[in-house]
Amino acid sequence: MYNRRVPKSHPRVEAYGCVDELNAALGMARAQNAARSIAENLIRVQQDLVVLMGELATPLEELERYERDGYPLAEAGVVDKLDQWVKEIEDQKVSLQGWATPGASVASASLDMARTVCRRAERRVCGLMEAGELRNGLIPTYLNRLSDVLWLMARWVEGVPS
Repeated sequence: MYNRRVPKSHPRVEAYGCVDELNAALGMARAQNAARSIAENLIRVQQDLVVLMGELATPLEELERYERDGYPLAEAGVVDKLDQWVKEIEDQKVSLQGWATPGASVASASLDMARTVCRRAERRVCGLMEAGELRNGLIPTYLNRLSDVLWLMARWVEGVPS
């Protein structure tokens, strides 16, 4: 962002690159899931990820300029939304017993694949934070909670009769 050049292996590029992969994986999961509520929630997450990627791509010294230019930063409401989805899914008495083996259906497997990409993105974002290149602790929290949501969505999809 703002013509700052860094190597492709820079932790910032790794972080927003993994979030970009997550966005694509969520697009695949959305395309594979017939449940309207899943698709609607995934598109909202994809929109959130665009905000996260923009913030991740911006060096700390340019964040004020980024905001002045009208770009949003991640805010607490995004995590609250995920917490609400967890509650809604858990209220439906989704079976959470034992270890889940991905692949019960294409739809649930796509959500599990997105979940693993999300976990990798979270690790890369934590690395960026540990390197002192990110201040917003909400971003790794969001990705952590999102992986929980994706796991629950996959279990919910597995329990829905075909």
